[in-house]
Amino acid sequence: MKVNSIVLAVAALPLILACSDDSEPDAYGNFEAVEVVVSAQTTGQVERFVPEEGMYLEELAHVAVIDTAQLVLERNQLAAQRAATGAREREVREQLQVLDVQREVALRVLERTRRLHDRKAATTQQLDQAEREYRVLVAQMDAVRAQKASVRMDVTSGDARVRQLEDRLERSRVTNPVAGTVLATYTRQGEMVQAGQPLYKVASLDTLELRVYVTGVQLEELRLGQQVAVNITGADAGLREYPGTVSWIASSAEFTPTPVQTRDERADLVYAVKIRVPNESGALKIGMPADVSWTNVTSSGESP
Repeated sequence: MKVNSIVLAVAALPLILACSDDSEPDAYGNFEAVEVVVSAQTTGQVERFVPEEGMYLEELAHVAVIDTAQLVLERNQLAAQRAATGAREREVREQLQVLDVQREVALRVLERTRRLHDRKAATTQQLDQAEREYRVLVAQMDAVRAQKASVRMDVTSGDARVRQLEDRLERSRVTNPVAGTVLATYTRQGEMVQAGQPLYKVASLDTLELRVYVTGVQLEELRLGQQVAVNITGADAGLREYPGTVSWIASSAEFTPTPVQTRDERADLVYAVKIRVPNESGALKIGMPADVSWTNVTSSGESP
């Protein structure tokens, strides 16, 4: 009986080891969030700044205003110049209409003088005078048309400059690009900022990404959209499981990052993988370690 027990124990050892191997996580990693750094698009003093660390901001919410006084004054000046140019354009148009009427009258006089000259009822000097007056009016109309085109270009240029200033004014009002939680702020109300200077960092924490590294052998077991099980250590010293979805797989290998552990630590090259994990409860935090398993997970994300 003792010999039989030993034989059975030895025979069951591979099964026990296999079960032990299967229970081990397939990869380890840390949670990340898609962070967005919002920067100033104009230079000036921060007149209003709403974001605070930990604050939740809605998408497209107005969160900051950079000094717009000089821009407003410049826009008003350009608007006045634009109005003056528009008035000059109307004057040129009216002048062109007057010259056109005078040209029509001069043309009729020229034609009548030609007929009289042909019948010897008008002198050559009178014909030359009528023709000269007509040509002078035609030349004046050509000059006014050129002036009208120039004024039209000034109007177009003024409109473009006004729109440019309005765009700069709009950019002075900082709008939050994505709904999420403020992770860090880099300025305060009253400070001077430059165009391109970071103001704050925001990220949506409703869904986090777990970045793990796998070996080439494990890579064959993964595919985009695959459901996996993500585990973290809970407050009661037990494991809490979250459903995860493979959202990104690196197309090239890299050397194993120093703080990262993999299932086969002897492998020199690994592939980065991102797993999206819902975080509706807010229990998951950026930087929190977790492990992931996919060996015994079905397509629905539940263990068989």
